[in-house]
Amino acid sequence: MTSTQPEYQTQQKYQLIVLQPQGYLDLQHGKSLKEQLIGLAPQPHQLWVIDLAEVNFIDSSGLVALVAAQKAARSSGCRLVICNLQAPVRIVFELTRLDSVFEIFDTYDAVLTTVNPCF
Repeated sequence: MTSTQPEYQTQQKYQLIVLQPQGYLDLQHGKSLKEQLIGLAPQPHQLWVIDLAEVNFIDSSGLVALVAAQKAARSSGCRLVICNLQAPVRIVFELTRLDSVFEIFDTYDAVLTTVNPCF
């Protein structure tokens, strides 16, 4: 008689946290976003989605907030992705080469289907 080992399938699910800043990510709003992101206390298996669909301007302060959040997320085993970059914001990411630092998706739906189909 042969015994068969049961097969187990492990599927990692992320706890989804979506932030949708609006307008300008400048000195004032960048600082606010940074405080909000750091206040979330990143945890392993969290997925932070920064949806920039309503952001039409970003300066260095906004970029600093996102980079700080990315650093905090990575050190905690959390995953941070960005989606829906408007053309002016996308250009800033490309000029600063931050488009190679962040995972950037065209749409929110693309995040959900690419990152974890279980959402």
